[in-house]
Amino acid sequence: MKQGSVGMLRQHRPLAITISLLFAGTMGAAYAADVQIMTPLGGNFVVKDNSAANILLLVQGTGRVTIPYLTVAGPLNRVVCFDSVTGQLGQCAPGALPLGPTGATGAAGATGPAGATGAAGATGATGATGPTGASAISDFADFYALMPGNNAATVAPGADVEFPQDGPGSGGAITRTTATAFNLSAPGTYQVMFQVSVTEAGQLVLGLDSGSGVVELAYTVVGRDTGTNQIVCMAVVQTVVVNSRLTVRNPASANHALTITPNAGAPISSPVSAHLVITRLR
Repeated sequence: MKQGSVGMLRQHRPLAITISLLFAGTMGAAYAADVQIMTPLGGNFVVKDNSAANILLLVQGTGRVTIPYLTVAGPLNRVVCFDSVTGQLGQCAPGALPLGPTGATGAAGATGPAGATGAAGATGATGATGPTGASAISDFADFYALMPGNNAATVAPGADVEFPQDGPGSGGAITRTTATAFNLSAPGTYQVMFQVSVTEAGQLVLGLDSGSGVVELAYTVVGRDTGTNQIVCMAVVQTVVVNSRLTVRNPASANHALTITPNAGAPISSPVSAHLVITRLR
């Protein structure tokens, strides 16, 4: 026999022996039994095609089974599954196709163009009307004097300037009690402004009586030293009790009386006015 034939014989010998054993076991037995094929120590069970060039089935001694032909076989429309307990092969049950591990999340794609603006929704119901806020200015009053006529006598230290005539006013929370005293009926914050023409150098101050006597408010002291200018005051006064009484006075610490100048700005002969304007802020 040629050497090539011997080589081929050697290559086919494992499959031929296997087939012979299969037939011998089948024909010689009078009863059914399993056909057992054991891989040799360090070897595998191999099934090749008729050219002996391609492995159709490889069973390794470790138990690993490989069908290399599947890598070149044409596509089919069935999936094979196996029983996780017995290892039996079969068609996959509906929904039983196992999934591979989840791959890594891919990079975020570019932002798509903005979609068209949706239609405007229906207008909601009108909410309940909130409470009416307090007016920034709720009450005001203007009291004035005309000289000559009013303040005919000088104003002694600790005495009050007269504003005996009523100008415009609103609200009713600010009223006069006398020619020199004015009632602030509601506790709150008031803006007080006055101007008075005097003949001498001197000072004027606001006095506040909250029920225990007049207290001169030191931060409201205004005055003049020389010249012919008026004494003018702008201040904010806070009251904490009802019916506080406000006055404009020559400070008790003054050392002389004040003359409220008649016909100030002579030779003009018209009477000159002095004003006290009180505005309730809140």
